[in-house]
Amino acid sequence: MSDVISINAEIREDVGKGASRRLRHEGKVPAVIYGGHKDAVSLTLQQHQLLHEAENESFYSTILELQVGEKKKQQVVVRDMHRHPYKPVIMHIDFMRVSAKEILKISVPIHFVDEDESPAGKTSGVVIQHHMTEVEISALPRNVPEFLSVDLSEMDAGDTVMLSAIDLPEGVEIVAMAGEDAIDMPIANAVHVKESQGADVEPEVDEDILLEGAEGAEGDLDDEEEEPENE
Repeated sequence: MSDVISINAEIREDVGKGASRRLRHEGKVPAVIYGGHKDAVSLTLQQHQLLHEAENESFYSTILELQVGEKKKQQVVVRDMHRHPYKPVIMHIDFMRVSAKEILKISVPIHFVDEDESPAGKTSGVVIQHHMTEVEISALPRNVPEFLSVDLSEMDAGDTVMLSAIDLPEGVEIVAMAGEDAIDMPIANAVHVKESQGADVEPEVDEDILLEGAEGAEGDLDDEEEEPENE
């Protein structure tokens, strides 16, 4: 795992739409931390620090360290975040406490590697498509990976890579692949593009492949006046 991301926070007593609006005007972000068999607590974070950390992919898929005040630290994960529709402003963020002894479900990114070196990647008229960019896993916090890698170096035209092909670290399980209702799904495939289609036309996709294994499976705030229900 990468270095732990630490976020500074302060407990806030003044809650509600008006209070949250004032905080944003002061360059702060209203937040809530919940879970871990404890009561929810309202927090305040610094907008500039949160925006900076939120630029990192790992911010959304790893365990964060929330520094509340000068002494108290808490391990958390991001559970929800609302951005302004067009301004570079985070309106509100929810954190969930993490217990070292409890299994955590969290979505982590999928990194496709070496596709340019594959036979499909070197073949003219063949396009490699990614059908998933992240996947939900379950693991103890200490085993949560920053991302999962999928090696496409051997992929050839017409090949399809399934969810089950992901090489999982020890102690990590893909939620969709667990239990009696396990579902295997395509995460990438290599398809031919008809020469007559041109470069601006989407390549043809075999819908049967995309639907394989899927049978049986079943925001941003509009304006600054709105608040999440847990405020």
